[in-house]
Amino acid sequence: MTILAFDFGRKNIGVAVGQKITKTAQVLPSIKIKNKKIKIEIFENLFYEWHPNFIIVGLPLNMDGTKQKITKESEKFSKKIFEYFKIPIYLHDERLTTVEAKTILFEKHGFKSLRKSRIDSISAAIILESWFSNNI
Repeated sequence: MTILAFDFGRKNIGVAVGQKITKTAQVLPSIKIKNKKIKIEIFENLFYEWHPNFIIVGLPLNMDGTKQKITKESEKFSKKIFEYFKIPIYLHDERLTTVEAKTILFEKHGFKSLRKSRIDSISAAIILESWFSNNI
């Protein structure tokens, strides 16, 4: 079973793919958003290449679990993906994934590796692996 994961952002959307059987995620190139407008069609290649059974989208919450402005944007993005591709979407708490992604990059490659687009896709992989840990 193949699963795609997205770390929603206003400028970049991190992308990862994983297999339920191995419970591991692989980082894919992030998707750049121009003028704050998401064209769902740009995700078609991902869906045709990976044929996911469902999607995990990171749900950005405050540390106390309450919603923030970007939470609604992430939910709206999830709804668009569902309406376009007709595939199940599951939202998963993404608190502290960016911090964890930055730590991983810094420890492996130093300060110069902390490019935002790279962080977003690593965050997507962390979200997916967290989902595996909590649901399988």
